[in-house]
Amino acid sequence: MIAPSQIAVPARPVEVRQPQGRSKFRDFIGWLLYATGLLLIAILLPADAFDPASANYFMAIGALGIWRYSLRAIHFIRAMLFLKWEYPRLRKLADAAGDSAAPSHVYLLITSFRIDAQTTADVYRASIQEAIRCGWPATLVASIVEMSDQRIIMSLWDAMQPPDRVRLKIVRIPGTGKRDGLAQGFRAISRDMPDDDAVVAVIDGDTLLQPGVISRTAPFLKLLPGVGALTTNEFCQVEGGYLISEWYKLRFAQRHLNMCSMALTRRVLTLTGRMSLFRASIITDPSFIYDVQHDALDHWRLGRFQFLTGDDKSSWYSLMRLGWDTWYVPDASISTVEHPPDPSFFKSCKQLMFRWYGNSLRQNGRAMGLGPGRLGWFTYYVLLDQRILMWTGLLGLALAVAASIRFNIFFLVSFLLWVGLTRLIMAWLLVISGHPVGPGFPLLLYYNQILGSLMKIKVSFRLDQQSWTRQKTTLDRGLNDFQTRFNRWSSNIFTFAACSLFAAFVVAMVTAPAP
Repeated sequence: MIAPSQIAVPARPVEVRQPQGRSKFRDFIGWLLYATGLLLIAILLPADAFDPASANYFMAIGALGIWRYSLRAIHFIRAMLFLKWEYPRLRKLADAAGDSAAPSHVYLLITSFRIDAQTTADVYRASIQEAIRCGWPATLVASIVEMSDQRIIMSLWDAMQPPDRVRLKIVRIPGTGKRDGLAQGFRAISRDMPDDDAVVAVIDGDTLLQPGVISRTAPFLKLLPGVGALTTNEFCQVEGGYLISEWYKLRFAQRHLNMCSMALTRRVLTLTGRMSLFRASIITDPSFIYDVQHDALDHWRLGRFQFLTGDDKSSWYSLMRLGWDTWYVPDASISTVEHPPDPSFFKSCKQLMFRWYGNSLRQNGRAMGLGPGRLGWFTYYVLLDQRILMWTGLLGLALAVAASIRFNIFFLVSFLLWVGLTRLIMAWLLVISGHPVGPGFPLLLYYNQILGSLMKIKVSFRLDQQSWTRQKTTLDRGLNDFQTRFNRWSSNIFTFAACSLFAAFVVAMVTAPAP
């Protein structure tokens, strides 16, 4: 038997890795090239480029723009109200509360499976440090599959020698999925019978806790008695090239603004599995544990199927159903280690979008079923918008292409100029998020809109198709050959029918007589 102190742990400085920096010179050249491209497009447009008979095109583009950008503007204003008024007010109250807002016990539940040894060592080192740093009684609960992870954890624990108020529990489970790992961790915490003032941080095995994240978040669960769980700001370290790194950073910058907007009315739409803080009374509730472990959907065409991915959406829906609010702490952060699922940028985006959007759409219908009385009218509208965004995101480009074919190529050129200018403004608005903004953001914003719309359309008719990107595991429903073929062909038929109706609408808009 190998003693813990004899086990080799990947070497790494004790300090937690910080978000990656940017090259100012590279960014300057990138912004210069982007501005030059917009100028060249503008020069290509003659003054008399457009046919007066195309009034329908301009009306459609204008109406679409007013609708889409008005929602973005509302999100931005709400985010500013939260960041500049609501959150600072609550932060002062939390700081003034002092020890009276302290939790009785902090549990840090980490789920790890098929994560490289270096990342695993970094994650558990940072979590042990945070358990020590917060100053409260704490228990680290490691829900793991492989013996190699246990050896790394025990070696770190032996080397760091936490004080007696910090304990360690290791829960070994079969590799049957993250949901089972979470459920077993929840049950291990339940056996401690924590009181109502205890809190549980649910942490992914690739998440690095930044210093002070527990002490900056836990008091809010005392201060806000209606909040059942909260989540934090997120930065990323991407194991990949420049393009995929910028793509991830854009996603987290957008996430921050959206989270702030929804937190204004305490309806954050997801409790990310990367790191969210829950009341222990919720984590130990058997109905909550069942929701996370056995969440499933009954679909009129695809039948009943369990959720493989999307545990963060399941936990959010469970809290909404149980009557709890959800919240966001913008000045407490984590850093995630991102491993793109494929060397190809395009393939990585497709795989990740298929998983992310599938998780959202599988929860969308039943979340809306809770009604505006429970969700609030704005949250209800945001969920409704998720259903139609896949089509409105493609409408502008489709109208521009159709108009350029029917009237003049300059319709498409002018649309590209419009996209370039609006995405430039949208990218720079992300500066207030505190996340780094690069010259690739405007183009990536539109890339996400188009590819994201296509992937949402695909997954909306294939909600039963799920897979993890890291573990490469898929859902096996045990269907017979007829059911499998029926699901596949009916999904293809519905996709074709919906796309045909969309194309017919676009053609009708462009070819209809001008008013």
